Amino acid sequence: MSTPQNSQNSQNPTDPAVPPSAAVTGEAGSLTTHAVVEGQTPGPRPRKRGKPGSVKAMLRSPLAWITGIIVIWFAAAFLVLPNAALLGVTFFPDGQFSIRAIEKLFGSERALKTLGNSFLLAVTLSITVNVVGVFIVLVTKYFQVRGAKILWLGYATTLIYGGIVLAAGYNFIYGRFGFFTNMMVNWWPDMDRDWFSGYFAVIFVMTFATTTNHMLFLSSSLGKVDYASIEAAKLMGASTWTILRRIVLPVMKPMLFAVTVLTFLIGLGALTAPLVLGGPDFQTVAPLIIDLSRSPITRDIAALLAIVLGIATIILLAIMNRFEKSGVYFSVAKVATPIQKQKIRNPFANVVVHVVAYLLWVIYLIPVVLIVIFSFVDARSILAGSITLDSFTLDNYITVFSSAEAIRPFIVSVVYSAVASIVVVGGLLFVARMLQKHRNLLTTSIEYVLHIPWILPIVLIALALVTAFDEPRAIVGGLVLTGTPILLLIAYICVKIPFTLRLLKAGFASVPDSLEDASRILGAKSLTTFRKVLVPLVLPTAAAITALNFNSLLDDYDAAIFLYHPLFKPLGVAIQESTRGENNLDAMPITFVYTVLLMIIMGVTMYLVYGRGSRAGAPRKAKKARA
Repeated sequence: MSTPQNSQNSQNPTDPAVPPSAAVTGEAGSLTTHAVVEGQTPGPRPRKRGKPGSVKAMLRSPLAWITGIIVIWFAAAFLVLPNAALLGVTFFPDGQFSIRAIEKLFGSERALKTLGNSFLLAVTLSITVNVVGVFIVLVTKYFQVRGAKILWLGYATTLIYGGIVLAAGYNFIYGRFGFFTNMMVNWWPDMDRDWFSGYFAVIFVMTFATTTNHMLFLSSSLGKVDYASIEAAKLMGASTWTILRRIVLPVMKPMLFAVTVLTFLIGLGALTAPLVLGGPDFQTVAPLIIDLSRSPITRDIAALLAIVLGIATIILLAIMNRFEKSGVYFSVAKVATPIQKQKIRNPFANVVVHVVAYLLWVIYLIPVVLIVIFSFVDARSILAGSITLDSFTLDNYITVFSSAEAIRPFIVSVVYSAVASIVVVGGLLFVARMLQKHRNLLTTSIEYVLHIPWILPIVLIALALVTAFDEPRAIVGGLVLTGTPILLLIAYICVKIPFTLRLLKAGFASVPDSLEDASRILGAKSLTTFRKVLVPLVLPTAAAITALNFNSLLDDYDAAIFLYHPLFKPLGVAIQESTRGENNLDAMPITFVYTVLLMIIMGVTMYLVYGRGSRAGAPRKAKKARA
């Protein structure tokens, strides 16, 4: 006979004490005890209060009420309303359905060409990034290559800089007025200064800038390969290529497919590289959306292009989910033997792999090294393409740290990034717990809505916010938010919700329900339990997420170019403006200083999130093993 123990009144005082081993954790943290006693009838049943996790059970909690109301308001105001307003402006310009925007789109040769360029870029990157990404993972994690740790450090430079910073760095080195171009013009005066622009330049830069996902996720997937199966294949006479093709790559196939989809989406919505390096011959959709959105006459075409990107993204993600469900992916063993690095048996292939590995290492490292050097060099020497000992100076750093105008964009970006990161993590702590604890139709619907920023391009989200709040809206107290500094902060919070929510839910899922049950038995209220029991356990995860969000927002350009206030210009916009030709020569070395500071901040953050945690945990694990 099972006797619920939700209250003291439901337990017969003559019943024997139930041993602790009989207590098991049920759904939504409910504690149920089971005891079998002969000849005894159960006590009176407690009043039925709803199944754990049901809407009725959730609404008994005041904390769930407050959290639910706030998250529903935020989702309706900043996730649903803006996108609905964008659709209204596009297809209902005068209150009636119209396809005028579609007709204008198909009548614009420039718009159609940029659409074709975006899909061409996405398809090309899906090939080039995978080739380079898989290669660098194999030479650092699978094959025995001399200096693998040094190679990894070079390949990992994309972890500490990217976006507009990376595009500007390549432009200052290889662009029309870049150092390398200026140096080559000194030797060949008739050389085309625009040699590093267009399709080739964009593909080159984005290929080596978007292998970050391979470094982080594909390397982890490689660790799931069962080394015993590799040894068995060797004993059967299989070649290195056969083992790689038939054993290693099939295990990595799910993650490889996922990073391919991510790469395709990155190429489809690419903004900074085409904007800075594409030139007049290769422009993609995102830069065109920025140009068209500046005029009320062409804003409907910009909205339609953004919607096209959004639809393409949704379709691609749906196809990815379908393939993941129907695909047959397998691992050779449930408990895999840790993989060991493999020696390349063919001497010629071994030499080729080493040469290509170090050539790629040089390509990855050159921009970082030159950016650091140029941050100490005066602008005239960079323009002349000739650097001597007299060219080095500390004036660039002195200017940045002593001039309020120079340091202002950096401070603005730091404040925006810090506030957005803290707000999104702090708010979603409550939301993630509610969604993880109460699984019902309401929470599932809320969770789907909160993932909207994950399936839409940033340019679409930014344009939707501009469109929705350029007039008073009752849902935000009748305020006009377009043109105010607060709208960029809202955009930053929105785009970081899905990533933060997924990781926080995983963090709460790892906390045993018995801890919350014990707190409730001791008389603690829901908020007290959340504050003193649950939050401390997920705090390390929350801190890591905050740091990663802060990093990714520091040099943002995609949302900032639509939403920034002229008096609060963020760093990404300031860096992009410094790439506009020779007229911004004095801004070039200051941009290098910005980039160095960003790389330092991001490098320290990545070390604190990944390096320090792993190293700190190693001694404890070793001591525990010895004990």
